[in-house]
Amino acid sequence: MRNLGILLIILIGALFLLQQTTPSRETQKIITEQSVVIDVVKKVGQSVVTVGAEQTVENSRSLRLSPFGFFFEEPDSLPDDQKEDYIGSGFVVDKSGLIVTNKHVVSNSGLKYIIVDSKGNKYNVGNIYRDPLNDVAILKVSNPPTGGFTSVEFGDSDKLEVGQFAIAIGTALGEFRNTVTTGVISGLGRGISAGSVYQGFVERLDNVIQTDAAINPGNSGGPLLNSSGQVVGINTAIASAGQNIGFAIPISIVKESLKNFNSTGQFNRAFLGVSYVMISRRASTLNELPQGAYVRGITEGSPAQKAGLAPEDVITKIDGGAVSEENSLAVIINKKKVGQEVTLTVFRNDKTIEIKATLTAAPNQ
Repeated sequence: MRNLGILLIILIGALFLLQQTTPSRETQKIITEQSVVIDVVKKVGQSVVTVGAEQTVENSRSLRLSPFGFFFEEPDSLPDDQKEDYIGSGFVVDKSGLIVTNKHVVSNSGLKYIIVDSKGNKYNVGNIYRDPLNDVAILKVSNPPTGGFTSVEFGDSDKLEVGQFAIAIGTALGEFRNTVTTGVISGLGRGISAGSVYQGFVERLDNVIQTDAAINPGNSGGPLLNSSGQVVGINTAIASAGQNIGFAIPISIVKESLKNFNSTGQFNRAFLGVSYVMISRRASTLNELPQGAYVRGITEGSPAQKAGLAPEDVITKIDGGAVSEENSLAVIINKKKVGQEVTLTVFRNDKTIEIKATLTAAPNQ
C-alpha cells in the first residue's frame, strides 16, 4: 500500500513537470507562425530584387571649390556624377532574367534602370515591356548571372480568402532591401487609384487585394506571398489616409500578362480608349444616373472616338453584360480580343443608345 502511495506521488509529480515543460497552445501557434515566415523568406528572399534608376547629376562649380580655390586655378567645367535611386521592388519569374514589377515603378522611359539582387549584385535592364491595361511591367536583364536567377512560384489568387495569412517582401522606403512584413488578407475585390510617390504616376486599378501587411513606398512591385511561399499578388499601393491598409494586384492578372507576353513577345491587349470612373449604387441614386462607367475622357484616334463615344457618357453594358463595380469596364475589355466588335449600351442626355466599337491593340506605354 505504501509503495502504491509513493508511485502515485511520483506520477503526480511527473504530470506536473510535463505540464510545465509542454508549450501552451498559444506558444505552439507563435512558434509555428515564426517558422512559416522564416521558411518563406528563405525560399523566396533570393528571388526578390530592388529596382533602381541611374540619373545624371550636374555638378555646380561653386560647390566643388576647394578651400584654396582663390589661389589655385580650378577647371571651368566638372564631370557630371551618376546617381542611383532605388525606387521599387520586383521578383524573378524566369531564371533567364525576367523580372516582374509595377508599371508605375518604371514609368519614365528616359531613365536607365538597373536591378539589385538580395546580395547587392547589380544588373542592367535591357528591355522593359509595359502592360497598357494593368500596372504591370516585365524587365529583361541583359547580363544575368552564370546559371541564371532563382524564380518564384505562383499561387492561385482566385482562391484567396479574407483572413488568410500574408507575407510581403520588398525594398521599404527605397532603402531597406528584403524588408519582411506580415499580416492577413483583409479584403478582396477592391478598386483603387495606385501610383508612386517617387514617380508621380497614378492609374485606376480594379479587383485588387487588400492586406494589413505593412507596404511602404519602395515596396511597389514586390511579391505578396501565402504561407507556402507562393506569390499571390504584386504589392502596388498604400492608403495614405489609413494605417495598415495596403493593396496588391492579383497574380492571376500577372499570369495572363506573362502568357500573352510569352506567346507574342509583347502585351497585345484589346483597347477601347476611355478614361472613366465607376458609378456606384450610392452615387447612382444620389446623381440620378445609372450604374456604369462614367466617361471622363476619350483618347484621340481610339476606337471609342471613332465609334462616337463622348465625355459624360455612361457605359452601362457591353455586349449585354452589365458594367458595375464588381465587373468594371477594364475587366470586361481585358477579356475581349483585338479586332473584336463590341456593342456598348450608353446613357446620354437621359436617353439610352447603342454604339458599336471595334477594339484595337493597346498602344505601348
